[in-house]
Amino acid sequence: MRVMRRLVTFILAGGKGERLLPLTNDRAKPAVPFGGIYRIIDFTLSNCVNSGIRRIHVLVQYKSISLLRHLRLGWNIFDAQLGEYIDVIPAQQRIGGDWYLGTADAIFQNIYTIEQEKPDIVLILAGDHVYKMDYLKMVNFHQESAADVTIGVVPMPKTKSKFLGVVQVDKKNGVHGFEEKPQHPHTIPEDKDNIYASMGIYVFNRDVLEEELNEDAAKKNKHDFGKDVIPQMIKNKRNLLAYNFIEPEDSRPCYWRDIGTIDAYYEANMDLLKPNPIFNLYDNDWPIRTYQEQFPPAKTVFTGAKNVGSAGLIVNSLIAGGSIFSGKILRNSVLSYNVCLAGESEVYDSILLEGVRVGESARIKNAIIDKDVTIPDKMVIGYDKADDKKKFEITDSGIVIVPKGTKISEATTYGAKRT
Repeated sequence: MRVMRRLVTFILAGGKGERLLPLTNDRAKPAVPFGGIYRIIDFTLSNCVNSGIRRIHVLVQYKSISLLRHLRLGWNIFDAQLGEYIDVIPAQQRIGGDWYLGTADAIFQNIYTIEQEKPDIVLILAGDHVYKMDYLKMVNFHQESAADVTIGVVPMPKTKSKFLGVVQVDKKNGVHGFEEKPQHPHTIPEDKDNIYASMGIYVFNRDVLEEELNEDAAKKNKHDFGKDVIPQMIKNKRNLLAYNFIEPEDSRPCYWRDIGTIDAYYEANMDLLKPNPIFNLYDNDWPIRTYQEQFPPAKTVFTGAKNVGSAGLIVNSLIAGGSIFSGKILRNSVLSYNVCLAGESEVYDSILLEGVRVGESARIKNAIIDKDVTIPDKMVIGYDKADDKKKFEITDSGIVIVPKGTKISEATTYGAKRT
């Protein structure tokens, strides 16, 4: 507890998430639904609570209404009388006339909060990644190493570098550079196939953070920790160290996903459906909290002439409360709250968000259907790439996305048109 009172945490939750469009048309990236019942920010917040961290500032900005509602309903668990809080701070133009310009600027514009609370250590987190981590282990590493800043890193294949921030380190985990989405990255010493990906996690000594933020604020740049502040600190000869997020037993990389693209978001959801997933939601020692909406249990229904003598099949799927399945087959899919699959419908390898209705004999494959979409009877999605492109958005890997609230006219197999 004494360590906790010397620590203040900021969660950056104001990003636009442009690469996650159209899922971020109406919501901030940390508020995007994930895994049936969660929002992405739930994983960072759960890590805080499970680590014993209960003094948290959440910095919001872009389309934050659904995020604010979720925090208010699901995360009102802190006791102010014990010095606990989750404090939501929107951009206020407190310093100058700009909104948050970058990750470092978001902290700089709230530097008065740090000055008021006077912590020894400032922990800065991203609110849009999926992983389980005990932050106190990283804080202890930082203090024991006498670092000025410690950066969380995780080994990843170098083929993924064009999607990530890459941290350049020496053999003693000293940080010597940062590259943003490089095509030809610096690899891990003595491991030419892998990189150290930045997790967007920073542990700063307070005095160092204040000095570096003030210096950065005077420059004309992006005011980003990775692009600007970290290179500045290297130039200033600060002591920068990398904290390697690996399993202590066998040094395997721990599960961490930056779900910043539609394909990455889809793959991370599909990871949950494996028989023995690396990322286990059913871990009683590290529970993931969220706001549980008030729906009845999920239900399977097989009645009527079409289903006489037969039963639908559900395989390797997550189904949230309020959902009703009376379809033919549901395989390798994630259903959020209050989803309904009508008779003879088939859904494969897909993500259906809250309130989706799938009509009679409709077939869906490799798709993400956002909230409150009704799929007409006999409609087919995900089987004909050329036809899907005429009606919906589709990724290079072939994932079809139907945006929130899309109105689709009544149609037969390939006759649907967006209206």
